[in-house]
Amino acid sequence: MFRLFALLTALTFAVHVNAAELGDDGLHKAPWMRDTFKDLTEDLDEANSEGKRLMIMVEQRGCIYCKKMHEEVFMIAEVAQFIEDNFFVVQINMFGDVEVTDFDGTTLPEKDMVKRWGALFTPSIYFFPEEVGGDVMATQAAVANMPGAFGRWTTFNMLNWVVEKGYEGDEPFQKYHARKFEEQKG
Repeated sequence: MFRLFALLTALTFAVHVNAAELGDDGLHKAPWMRDTFKDLTEDLDEANSEGKRLMIMVEQRGCIYCKKMHEEVFMIAEVAQFIEDNFFVVQINMFGDVEVTDFDGTTLPEKDMVKRWGALFTPSIYFFPEEVGGDVMATQAAVANMPGAFGRWTTFNMLNWVVEKGYEGDEPFQKYHARKFEEQKG
């Protein structure tokens, strides 16, 4: 009985350690998120220097789908560790006022940059290649976009597909995910 209690206590503690807290802006703050000047070219350079991929997450206060992702998917140890090990994550507030400098040099408040990108859903997660030219905006440069909330395996497989550069191959993400999902079930 003591072992069961100790195990449950440890699991409860582990969940709380990995759980994202709400910041002053009302957005979830995960330990693997970076606080940057939101200059995407600089963020990409820093990601590359760490051997990671740049990932931009557009979120908003009160978003039930953002909450779902942070409380049900991103807190899974395997997913959180994979993000920590492989991605440089920058959060953009859909209605925020912090200035963002896009790859093409355009600087706008978050809310206006999100409009420029045409992001309509939160969360919207954009993944970038290691090199982006200075003549494109983020949504043109992204190798993949995950709009909305997805479950554990879709999210985990998307993260892996990006790291493996599946977007350069002949297997589209949907087929990759179906194949990986079958392997994960077995």
